[in-house]
Amino acid sequence: MAYTAGTIILFIFLINFILLISFGFALQTKYIKAFCGFNLSVAVAACINLLLNLLQDYDRIYIINLGSWVEIDKLQIEWEFCIDSMNILMLFVVILISTMVHLYSWDYMKDDPHFSRFIAYLSLFSFFMVILLMANNLIVMFIGWEGVGLASYLLINFWYTRLQANKAAIKAMVINKIGDFGLMLGMLLIFKFFETFNYHEIFLLGYLYQTKMDLICFFIFIGCMGKSAQIGLHMWLPDAMEGPTPVSALIHAATMVTAGVFLVVKCSPIFEFAEKTLCLIAIVGALTALFGASVGFMQYDLKKIIAYSTCSQLGLMFCACGLSAYSLALFHLINHAFFKALLFLCAGSVIHALRDEQDIRKMGGLKSLLPFTYVSMLIASLSLMGFPFLSGFYSKELILFNVYLDHFNYSTFKFSLLFLASILTVLYSLKILYKVFFNKANGYRVRYLNVHEAKPIVLMVYSVLIFFSIFSGYLLKDLLVGNGSVFLANSVFVLPKNSTLIYAEFISVYIKLLVFFIPFIGFFIFYNIKDFNYLNKKYYYFFIFLNKKYFFDRVLNVFNLVFIKLSFDYFYKIIDKGILEYIISGNVRLITILSNFVNKLGQFKLHYYLYVFLYILLVLIICFLIFVK
Repeated sequence: MAYTAGTIILFIFLINFILLISFGFALQTKYIKAFCGFNLSVAVAACINLLLNLLQDYDRIYIINLGSWVEIDKLQIEWEFCIDSMNILMLFVVILISTMVHLYSWDYMKDDPHFSRFIAYLSLFSFFMVILLMANNLIVMFIGWEGVGLASYLLINFWYTRLQANKAAIKAMVINKIGDFGLMLGMLLIFKFFETFNYHEIFLLGYLYQTKMDLICFFIFIGCMGKSAQIGLHMWLPDAMEGPTPVSALIHAATMVTAGVFLVVKCSPIFEFAEKTLCLIAIVGALTALFGASVGFMQYDLKKIIAYSTCSQLGLMFCACGLSAYSLALFHLINHAFFKALLFLCAGSVIHALRDEQDIRKMGGLKSLLPFTYVSMLIASLSLMGFPFLSGFYSKELILFNVYLDHFNYSTFKFSLLFLASILTVLYSLKILYKVFFNKANGYRVRYLNVHEAKPIVLMVYSVLIFFSIFSGYLLKDLLVGNGSVFLANSVFVLPKNSTLIYAEFISVYIKLLVFFIPFIGFFIFYNIKDFNYLNKKYYYFFIFLNKKYFFDRVLNVFNLVFIKLSFDYFYKIIDKGILEYIISGNVRLITILSNFVNKLGQFKLHYYLYVFLYILLVLIICFLIFVK
């Protein structure tokens, strides 16, 4: 039964995509919804079945082998998929949120003439994400990794007549390719040393190559940085908000951007032997958390604020991975997926109600006009802030505790960065709520005339996500990070010297209170600065620095211009127009001389034949002399 459920999960989204992309244009919307709804119901039921099986027998691993793919000498690759305790939790999150986004899209995209194509692309993305999660070797995982990048390109560029959507999709693809190049180098090094791509074989032999692990894991982390938008390779994520809002909720909040965190957690048996890389991961994660929160606070585009929030929260997850608290990173990943998906979908309802207005300065007064959306967004924002006893609180406070306890690797520096990032998270969350719902109406009158609450199916989606945004932390805490829990024993490996989760119970009460009161500190600060004039002469340049995203885009543009100029000067002028053209033109001249000579031979002139005879004779004499020696 479990194997059947796993096979259904593997192929149900592919079937959905093939049928919709082939025949969707000829079907009425109601038939598309019925077919898609049936497939999604089957996928969710199969996932719940697997989850219940693994909750009862958590140390069980299901292997689904669909046959051999490549067999060349030592290189053997099979279509093999694995379902263990970590994979099924990730599958549950991805399939549930994918289902919610599909249902939300039925209302949000109902008037789009390419509705069937959009649903097909969502299904294609979900299929590749399932491949990525279930793969039992690095090659099959890489197919899913590249597949979600392709689906992301198609979805960001769904409205392909918009120039900004074209640019954003290309930017996302190009920057992700930089990370993917690093991941490929890591995979090649793994094959060089281990002579296999199979996860289990690599993990079993990892301790034999401890001196090589820092380099291998560094390249894998570069790939994860690109996919999970860490500082330096983050520039694509905010621009990707050009796609429809359901795309932002599915891809850029809950699933694709978490693939990098998932891969680091999955590869914990080899990352544990790469101490320098783990230290780098923790520092990069802490810097990204602060960067995303500080830039998000100074933005005014609703979706971009939430995008930078995602960037910041991914930094928290990577910081946890750098501390070897992989189960904690997975715990925060799951909690974040629910409340961030809810936040994006609520933002979509607000934008849709105000006729595609995204600037929060032109909003306000929507608390009474969109009451259910307001309550949903309030709960999602409170969970994001880490408000006590909502889902985000349980994982965020533990991450801060573990950073504080990491005494050997710049713990004070990282704790300061994360504490400041958490305060800024509260500030930009309150900024959204204040500007959108509580502030006086600042938009055009015509935009407010037809403001109305979303359809019942959207409110149902909100209700499901609200439930998990409130209770997922409480329900999963003991299972994933509880003392003595062995639910992830088959999936996550931590060296005893790196295990610090248990010490969080004995941390100073003052640190516990400081973390507990972060939301309230943020409330107090925001109350005093909510109407602050950031364009004040004293703070203007600081505001511009944050509003312009630390000028990363400017630096990237200058780098591209320099790179293109050097490419033109060196490769085109010197190599192409210089060396290559000289060689080619020289060959042309040589061929012309030879052809003229042969042509003259055909004119039956005796002296030409004598020349040829003498040349041949000379060559034979030289060869003979060499041979005799």
